[in-house]
Amino acid sequence: MSFEFDGKTIETDDNGYLVNQEDWSEDMGKHMAEMENIELTDRHWDVMNYLREEYFDNGQVQPNTRTIIKAMSAAWGEKIKQGDLYKLFPLDPSKQGGRIAGLPESRRKGGY
Repeated sequence: MSFEFDGKTIETDDNGYLVNQEDWSEDMGKHMAEMENIELTDRHWDVMNYLREEYFDNGQVQPNTRTIIKAMSAAWGEKIKQGDLYKLFPLDPSKQGGRIAGLPESRRKGGY
């Protein structure tokens, strides 16, 4: 699969994840979010930046939803719930958020 972005063909796997993570940019993230009918807010970016940091700076870790809840609760200074993350990324915060953040598909089982 692929999509057009900024005059280039961007290759994805069958589930829409980038084949080459180096293709990703913030503008591409915005474009990918628009393709999924998501208007990115600061909270979306907080989640996506956290996922990218964990992946690229912490040994390719791909946090599950429970871990994201803990991290965002700390970052936002409030206790959040699973539903708060699903309002941001309705198809699954760790998977959909990771896809829009330009990460490969997580191979772990279970989302929570």
